Amino acid sequence: MQLQSNTHLDRTLIIGTRGSDLALWQANFVKDSLAAIGITADLKIIKTQGDRILNLSFDKLEGKGFFTKELEEELLEGTIDLAVHSHKDLPTENPPGLIIAAVSEREDPSELLLVLKDCVDVHQKFSVKYGGIVGTSSNRRKAQLLAYRPDLDIKDLRGNVPTRVNKLHSESYDAIMIAKAGITRLGLDLSEFYVEELTPTELIPAPAQGALAIQIRESDAELFTALQALNHPNVAEELAVERTVLKLFGGGCHLPLGCYCRKGEDMYQVFTSKADEGDGFPDRLFIEAASTDGLAEKVVSYFDKGRKFPGKVFISRELSEHSYFRKALEKHAIEIEARSLIRTVPVITKLDSFILKNVDWVFFSSKNAVEYFFQLEPLLPKKVKYGVMGSGSEDMLRRKGHFVDYTGAGVDTADVAADFAKIANGSTVLFPSAENSMRSIQQGLSGDTKVIDLPIYETILEDDAEQTGAEILVFTSPSNVEAYFANNLIQPDQKVIAIGKSTGKKLDEVGVNYTLPYSPDETGLAEAVFGIGS
Repeated sequence: MQLQSNTHLDRTLIIGTRGSDLALWQANFVKDSLAAIGITADLKIIKTQGDRILNLSFDKLEGKGFFTKELEEELLEGTIDLAVHSHKDLPTENPPGLIIAAVSEREDPSELLLVLKDCVDVHQKFSVKYGGIVGTSSNRRKAQLLAYRPDLDIKDLRGNVPTRVNKLHSESYDAIMIAKAGITRLGLDLSEFYVEELTPTELIPAPAQGALAIQIRESDAELFTALQALNHPNVAEELAVERTVLKLFGGGCHLPLGCYCRKGEDMYQVFTSKADEGDGFPDRLFIEAASTDGLAEKVVSYFDKGRKFPGKVFISRELSEHSYFRKALEKHAIEIEARSLIRTVPVITKLDSFILKNVDWVFFSSKNAVEYFFQLEPLLPKKVKYGVMGSGSEDMLRRKGHFVDYTGAGVDTADVAADFAKIANGSTVLFPSAENSMRSIQQGLSGDTKVIDLPIYETILEDDAEQTGAEILVFTSPSNVEAYFANNLIQPDQKVIAIGKSTGKKLDEVGVNYTLPYSPDETGLAEAVFGIGS
């Protein structure tokens, strides 16, 4: 945004701020932004309750506004002119007489897991060794981490950003979780750790995470007008959805709630995670809407304790006992019928080592491709990188002992192909796949990219697909759709979910309406089940 102000202030403003390194960075950022529009300001450091009490986790502290109350009191007393807050720290309602005059651009709200290098295990999701000790005092982070990794031991971790990073050295943590925004703003060197980045759609951030709020007295109309040069209305509109969700749930820092709203090309997308307590399994929801009007209320309505859930859900794949999808549905006593309608068999038993010699990338579009490829014991160049479509393929690749260099997110393979092309064009890419693969990713690569197609397994439809009486049917591949609809087994009022667009196209061919989840994995499928209703 072009910084300019038509309001001239003939006074030096006093900015109230906490004294941590991050808070001072934020206050100085606002001070510099004010200077760019011709307004001078000085800083006043104010200690808050959250700064003084470091031996208790947030859920043990009483009240709200642990990092904001003292700044707000000085604003009301007139000893400062504005306060700069991490927006996520603010209670959902301003004290009488105070308003948020401006909201900053939003830093990336992703989370980082910093892992001691001798505690890294590629075979485990998020790369932390089995049973590892992870430091965080956030119930929101705790609930979501344990949903994926119930083996982890979550311990309280308090202090400012550098203090928490230092505690990873000096105390008995194997990893800590921290907001990416704070690390980015402080420019901290993390080279001594293994860093696992969790996107805001994978581990949902706190409402308003990554944004700054500038708070002033409601009566200071002249300052409000001047601060509009620093305000980002589009960000404020998205944050308003998140903070309204928080308000409607009556929450504060201790609530195990994550909410993230963003504007896509023409729709607002909202991702929400809520648990009853820090170690409880969270419910997740993804919804889209053309407008933010009433959007927060719609989100909260899905979490109504009196809501009726489907009695039974069918999914066209086997599920392990520890499956995320299984745990998400069984929490609400939903019966699961999990059975594949297809089987796969290998089509080659040996690899020609010559075709692997100069490969730069190996890209997998399915878990089966990963499984069958590594059964062939491939001898790959040390420099080879791995790309996958979705977190299911990523998890399978980890089990084979390999980190992923690129994970395609979303259900549209054309979008993933375009994204992957940005880093892979001009290289040699091997695609282990099923026979008669749709080649969606290959088609998005440029002509100077050498594509090697390697069919390694085939899919066989089972002849005896049985009808299911489940209210919701989840199809996880085009072949499973083909097997089920060979005898047109769909019943009236059954609702259908397709794991991705290729599966959806097969449903289009048989004239069946369906819902697409945001992500082609078990988390996305669970979100879709709860979003589709009963």
